[in-house]
Amino acid sequence: MSAAEVVGTTAAACSMISFVPQIVKVWREKDATSVSLKMYVVTFTGFSLWTAYGVMTASWPVTVANIVCLVLSATLLTLKWRFSGRRAAGH
Repeated sequence: MSAAEVVGTTAAACSMISFVPQIVKVWREKDATSVSLKMYVVTFTGFSLWTAYGVMTASWPVTVANIVCLVLSATLLTLKWRFSGRRAAGH
């Protein structure tokens, strides 16, 4: 494996893993008030565009890594929607 492949693989792994602690925290606490909706909408859009770029350039490492990140950011957005306002409602 070349140095570029090691760097790319490590970067992709970090990007994918970075969502897990936030998802776990929101799921455990059933509270997503601290999650920025605007930030994750922009993040989701960025991963959508990176996925399209990966497909258009036939770069499967870019495509796969960004699909995983897209699913994880969509999961967080779904949790944000699901748990939004629960504390304020007294739940």
